[in-house]
Amino acid sequence: MNEEAPLDPARPIIDPHHHLWDPGLPIVPAFLVGEMAAVIEASGHNFTHTVFLECRAMYRQEGPEAMKPVGEVEFANGMAAMSASGRYGPCRIAAAIVGTADLRLGSKVTEILEAHKAAAPERFRGIRVSVACAQEGLFGGPPNPSIKGVMMDSRFREGVGAVESLGLSLDIWCLHTQLDEFVQLADAFPNQMIVLDHLGTPLSPKGGAISDGALFSAWRDGIRAVARRPNVLIKVGGLGMDLHSFGESRQRPSSELAAEWKPYVESAIEVFGAERCMFESNYPPDGVAGSYGAIWNAFKIITADYSDAEKNQLFRGTAAKTYGL
Repeated sequence: MNEEAPLDPARPIIDPHHHLWDPGLPIVPAFLVGEMAAVIEASGHNFTHTVFLECRAMYRQEGPEAMKPVGEVEFANGMAAMSASGRYGPCRIAAAIVGTADLRLGSKVTEILEAHKAAAPERFRGIRVSVACAQEGLFGGPPNPSIKGVMMDSRFREGVGAVESLGLSLDIWCLHTQLDEFVQLADAFPNQMIVLDHLGTPLSPKGGAISDGALFSAWRDGIRAVARRPNVLIKVGGLGMDLHSFGESRQRPSSELAAEWKPYVESAIEVFGAERCMFESNYPPDGVAGSYGAIWNAFKIITADYSDAEKNQLFRGTAAKTYGL
């Protein structure tokens, strides 16, 4: 699919959620700083900075199991240093880095968090934990019962306390069926800023669509409850990934993406306000639905009638404040 011409091309954008990886698998090609720079340039949009989010990339091979994710922050910091050289274009890729750690270590997770900070002292901002749990599994893999109900676990919450004590950001990815647990976690840590990734991911049945009215209604009820927690921000995106398999690319134009995503996007912005929302690409996973440029054009189509102040928050301001950019 050819790249679309960018809408409102001069508007500055921070992409607060993308991945870089080299898994060494034929079905998942490498996506490193050069590839990210290429899709940014091809899109024609005015990106100034991006934020790297953990994706189990480049874990250390040796050493204690708990410390292996530090390798990912080291890797991302290297990618960011390459971008900072200017050889990959004006956008500063991975200008902020969000790693991960097993919060079930409780207070002992502080050692891993400190190691992350030492690995990228200028760029490390916090961690993301993926607790998305579905009975049928995700991305074609088997279910992971070990993370079921983890947000209610006392050791996990002790780990959240360690994140809070260090003043770090906390991203959480869960499904819409887990939003009640997310709300209870947010209530337990009212002084911890928590970022809910991917709109709280509405999980459609296999073969179903997110346009299903019952799914939308259930998701909306959950997201309204989350929005009443002032310490929570939300990333608006992640609707393009295929949760049931790696799947073949079904890239569509921005007009189709905007029509499908609009109810979710507008509902989130309505209850959170633009100052607590930030558009995200979730690229490459969302790339199965549309090109990088089409994803951002879709957001611009949806918000065409929004005020300039609201657009500034959604496309840049909220992300800049959240990740110190």
